[in-house]
Amino acid sequence: MPLYAWTGRNADASAAAGVVESRSRTQVAQMLIGMGIVPITVQAQAGAAEDAGATFARWTGRGRIDTPELLMFSRQMNTLLKAGVPILRALQGLQESSSHESMRRLLADLRASLDSGLELSQAMGKHPGTFDRFYISMVRVGEGTGQLTETFDALYAHLDFQRFMREQVKAALRYPKFVLMAMAVALAVINLYVIPAFAKVFAGMKAELPLMTRILLGTSQFALQAWPAALGGGFVAWLATRAALARPRGQLLWDRWKLHLPIAGKVLRKSSLARSCRSLAMVLRSGVPVLEGLTLAAAVCENAHIEQAVLGMRQAVERGETVLAAARKAGIFTPIVLQMIMVGEESGTLDAMLEEVGLLYQREVEYELKTMSQQIEPILIFFLGALVLVLALGVFMPMWDLGKAAIK
Repeated sequence: MPLYAWTGRNADASAAAGVVESRSRTQVAQMLIGMGIVPITVQAQAGAAEDAGATFARWTGRGRIDTPELLMFSRQMNTLLKAGVPILRALQGLQESSSHESMRRLLADLRASLDSGLELSQAMGKHPGTFDRFYISMVRVGEGTGQLTETFDALYAHLDFQRFMREQVKAALRYPKFVLMAMAVALAVINLYVIPAFAKVFAGMKAELPLMTRILLGTSQFALQAWPAALGGGFVAWLATRAALARPRGQLLWDRWKLHLPIAGKVLRKSSLARSCRSLAMVLRSGVPVLEGLTLAAAVCENAHIEQAVLGMRQAVERGETVLAAARKAGIFTPIVLQMIMVGEESGTLDAMLEEVGLLYQREVEYELKTMSQQIEPILIFFLGALVLVLALGVFMPMWDLGKAAIK
């Protein structure tokens, strides 16, 4: 990734500057705002050429630090800081004991940044590909309140919850994906090998074929003759889709459409709301103001539509409205959740109520995921039955007519 040199102002109006590795200027600006720095200039900078090993690791994904490594880092930092180990010594010990090459390089860079006078949150801000806005902001809050040990413990719980939700969704969708892939392979084999073999038999019958047989023969002929064009068109469509999703408007429409899917839409909506509510409860418990907490909660939704609604709540609260009124206008919460938010706001326990809301959505997601395969299975059986019926009518009806003609 390219390097960007930035200058800005801290909350106390003091000047700040640095160089970070990021994908775009926009991401650098968002990272600085999350750190409490007002960006002034962000300019691309020529970076040092990487060696062949680093290039290979980046291309194959081996250089990426995934959630398990970040989970382990958060837990180990919590344990070491709780034991009274200084941050620099803790980072040095983790670097020496880590078996992940990219993690060792990251820890070495964090140590170098701390030695140069930067705070830990600023050092982490140089690696937005590993530490997101939420992680950096929570570390910054922990530094400001002197509760960095508790912050790493909360971050571990947050990352573990995020990982659990993703794995649950993937596990629930694994069976439908396998069945759909099997159906696609079966259709390809039938159109490319089975139907052409029967076409020679049908051609010698010199009789009018049934409509379903003509449809199957036409589909098979198209697949045999136009597969290069179909493959090229699919590749162009894939590139166009990626380009559209790279734009904020396209991503917003796509995420909004996903929430209206018949079965998976409920799971995606509730999982996004569970993440945002749990995250908002955690930051409020850490002493973060509501406005900044809503901004951070929006960053972990993983759905542009839900993120836009949470940011709309932030704007409403900024105008002087209550959190309950803002949540009602957002239109993403159920009446029970709104009632819990009202109780939490009136009793001064909004963080505890939001934690309960997150747990409520989590239990609903777990139930939906357990029953998802039972809901999807009849639909898959219907499509499989329809496929078998089409093949039976298209292939065996002419053979049946040919058998009857031979008997006569």
